[in-house]
Amino acid sequence: MKIFKNFLDEDSLKQLEFTIMNSHMPWYYNDSILVNSEKYFQFTYSFFADSKQNCHSDMINLIEPILKKLQYKKLISVKANLLTNTPETIEHGFHVDKTAGKTGIFYMNTCNGYTRFKNNKKIKSERNKYIEFDSKLEHTGASCTDEKRRVVINFNYQ
Repeated sequence: MKIFKNFLDEDSLKQLEFTIMNSHMPWYYNDSILVNSEKYFQFTYSFFADSKQNCHSDMINLIEPILKKLQYKKLISVKANLLTNTPETIEHGFHVDKTAGKTGIFYMNTCNGYTRFKNNKKIKSERNKYIEFDSKLEHTGASCTDEKRRVVINFNYQ
């Protein structure tokens, strides 16, 4: 696992935040967080799905500074996830995003939400942090109780 703090330069980060953290961001409601689990919901925005661009080029331009720093041959998916504040921290279940390649998580904001791995390693949600790990590692996200929302951008690539 690799952890990078202060991943983006401040100008690139501010441009990304201006849209992603804005109240006008077109988030899409998902009735579940994990397949076969209808207990929790989240909001998402898909940049890439099934290795194909899934949004307007202006949105791709926002994540371009991140993509330039990743060493990938093929993008499989890129998706922003927004979890709303909950009264207590909720973990949503261990899973793998894809079965081959790398998974990356870019943390948009600092909050007490986190990513936990099956080996109990916990990564705090801290603004401008990026983690990269083998896609076969089981992990779970957790909601936050101290901010209105927890926002991450999830990358899957080979």
